[in-house]
Amino acid sequence: MVLESLINPIKAEKTPAKMVLYGFLYASLAIAVGLWVFYTYASMIFVFLAALVAVPLMYATIKYEESKDMEDLTEKVLLKEHGRALSFLMYLFFGMTLACIFWYTILPSTTVSTLFESQTNTINAINGKITGLFTIEQVQVFTKIFLNNVKVMIFCAIFSLLYGAGAIFILTWNASVIGAAIGNFIRGNLASYAHLVGLDKVAQYFSIIGIGLLKYAIHGVPEILAYFTAGLAGGIISIAIIKHDFQTRKFEHILLDSADLFLVSIGLLFLAAVLEVWVTPLIF
Repeated sequence: MVLESLINPIKAEKTPAKMVLYGFLYASLAIAVGLWVFYTYASMIFVFLAALVAVPLMYATIKYEESKDMEDLTEKVLLKEHGRALSFLMYLFFGMTLACIFWYTILPSTTVSTLFESQTNTINAINGKITGLFTIEQVQVFTKIFLNNVKVMIFCAIFSLLYGAGAIFILTWNASVIGAAIGNFIRGNLASYAHLVGLDKVAQYFSIIGIGLLKYAIHGVPEILAYFTAGLAGGIISIAIIKHDFQTRKFEHILLDSADLFLVSIGLLFLAAVLEVWVTPLIF
């Protein structure tokens, strides 16, 4: 109850950047408890615990956004209002990702292999040959990535529709996978420059961290934003059904708003897939 009561949607919308700290705190505590109590299964347990703490905030946010749909607001204004909620949720996600990166980088290798075992297996399974060239093979890779992301988006919407704030579990899992991928990149490259000393070493360290973040942020930001948007859309419909708003004329407005959010999600996923297949490989 203590962690759940630290923040609410209204406060979060006023100071969205603070959600980075909350995300870092939630994930760090989950990692500590996971390693302490469930060491062997820590890679999944800490994801569950981090998501569990964030569920009340996610649910309260969905209820708050659904209440806005019941007001006489235009679609343009509604999307702007939803954008404020999506903003602080992205900061929360970023904080969780940073926590995973931090602990992946500084913990002993044996602990890291246990803590991020499931995440590492996932990364190895999805890594493919992406060159950045516009070829038939790359178009096929683009199609595969886009359709896979759309599938995840649909899962986020369904989880939110059935479980209210269920999408937060998928998004927390994604934060752990991205954090592990970036942490692995940083850890591997830092080892290559361990022989350096002085300011050169410090500069190289910060350069590696920056490159690691940018490498995944280019396509990761629109992708995760799409998942949050779809989760919010599904959650809004869920809350409307629970409150029996579907029996009112306002429900048509809610469905229209949710449809707009789904279209935004698909557009973001298309952009993310383009960036992942053809832009990121050219830069890195």
